Amino acid sequence: MKKPGLAKVTFLIPGALGLLALVAFALWFGRGTDKPLALRVPGTDQAPGSEVGTGTNAVLAGKLLRADGQPANLPGAWPQFRGPNRNGASTEATALARTWQPGQPRELWGIDVGDGYAGAVVLNGRVYLMDYDREKKQDALRCLSLADGREIWRYAYPVAVKRNHGMSRTTPAVTDKVVVAMGPKCNVVCLDSITGELRWGLDLVRQFGTTVPPWYAGQCPLIDKGAVILAPGGKDALLLALDSQTGKVLWQTPNPHGWKMTHSSVMPMEFGGERMYVYCANKGVVGVSAKDGAILWETTDWKISIATVPSPLVLDGGRIFLSGGYDAGSLMLQLSRAGERLVPQTVFKLAAGVFGATQHTPVLYDNHLYGVRADGKFVCLSLEGKPVWASGSGQQFGLGSFILADGLIYAMNDAGLLRLIEATPQKYVLLAQAQVLQGRESWGPLALAGGRLIARDLTRMVCLDVASSREGERTREP
Repeated sequence: MKKPGLAKVTFLIPGALGLLALVAFALWFGRGTDKPLALRVPGTDQAPGSEVGTGTNAVLAGKLLRADGQPANLPGAWPQFRGPNRNGASTEATALARTWQPGQPRELWGIDVGDGYAGAVVLNGRVYLMDYDREKKQDALRCLSLADGREIWRYAYPVAVKRNHGMSRTTPAVTDKVVVAMGPKCNVVCLDSITGELRWGLDLVRQFGTTVPPWYAGQCPLIDKGAVILAPGGKDALLLALDSQTGKVLWQTPNPHGWKMTHSSVMPMEFGGERMYVYCANKGVVGVSAKDGAILWETTDWKISIATVPSPLVLDGGRIFLSGGYDAGSLMLQLSRAGERLVPQTVFKLAAGVFGATQHTPVLYDNHLYGVRADGKFVCLSLEGKPVWASGSGQQFGLGSFILADGLIYAMNDAGLLRLIEATPQKYVLLAQAQVLQGRESWGPLALAGGRLIARDLTRMVCLDVASSREGERTREP
């Protein structure tokens, strides 16, 4: 059987009328260097007529195409955006190499992908990716073998998407039973995670009044205790919970202020015996009850004028660290209880020059925060917001992705250079670096499973061997 494939593509991500007001925003770095170039804003390369329209639910018109790939008998899982605990950190015991020799990390496989920045997830020897086929004008939720990258199946449905700094930029969520993903124009598809057969599908624009964000959807679905949690930002549904098996609406959160969807994703949180979901909408931040979707608290202390991209970083003790680009800087919220109410208070704000993450959410390790600020430097902060160190000259990271594992930080720059950094507050320690991709805009979220690191640039995805030894799948003590 002929294996279905995506067309190869080689283009480019992720308004006021005044041109001068837009020139100063958003970083973008040149290929093969750490040199910063000019900023850009949503829609500047978008072709006319690409706005979302209404109509029937395209997901239901999709088709399942099977190929010859086979699930791998390999360990490891990275089942959702930002990993098992949605915090950008691996919890696995696989020993990881702390230095790289020439030719390392070794590429295990690589595939061409459609324009975009969508990250992969991994479960049961399978890799899942939300992709876009420009030739056929289809969203495609693809299932690949972790062993060799060969496609096992794909579910594709028709939707017209025109390049706007890439197309797909969302990461699926997967369990033993289902995989859920959101397409560029806010179509949501739920499939059987083994067979690829359709369970249910939604068109958030048509069904819930969602406004597709500039640069298309960036929100990554959450599956929590059998429920799919989304933030449509529609007229009557700020947040939404659905039964993961059937798509039945379990609850929906009212939207009294008319807040809209952003590129940020929903994060779960426990505080004061209450389980909740935290979301950064376009005009503020909200916490809603996991039980019934009721609004528990909200604040307008945090909002970004152009694009809210990083997600809330939930910390212990009711703290939430928020960061953003476009001169937003960052902010620490503290929740407290006042009688029956939860009250958010701003503990501190940081100027963009101190810390502000344009694209990727910081990670927490050993009571310190690590992330990339707007000038492209990798930064370590105390939990009080005090800068501890920043990477030096020639150590720029642009808008690249990073994750934490075993006291190590894997961090991409804009041009396919992967750096291995020690996660320590003592100083910036670069352990190794390697050119692992040859294209541009290597911004997609990383995934790590069983010592295999999955990274991508605009049009290619690779799987890298970062384990310290493959002999007997040696592991470290947990």
